[in-house]
Amino acid sequence: MTTFNVNAARAQRLEALGRDWTFELDGDTFALPTELTRTTAHKLRDLDDNDVDGLLRLLLGEEQFTRFERHDVTVQDIAAILEAYGKETGLGLGEG
Repeated sequence: MTTFNVNAARAQRLEALGRDWTFELDGDTFALPTELTRTTAHKLRDLDDNDVDGLLRLLLGEEQFTRFERHDVTVQDIAAILEAYGKETGLGLGEG
């Protein structure tokens, strides 16, 4: 029986995806993590299902979220970002 090596699997995922998933908005680039820690997952679970700003603040971090807030973004824009993020990383956030 072969032992599953978590570190090797993580390294392979990060090699395939990179450490961050990026998107561009009005010439400004933002990065979201391709993997979530258990701590982040717990914080996500504690958010209200409709707390879009809380979700983005948690994923982007304060500095990026402050820059993100300067843009005129619609709920549909955010849904499109989260859909693309979920498809490319397998994290499926924002799905109801």
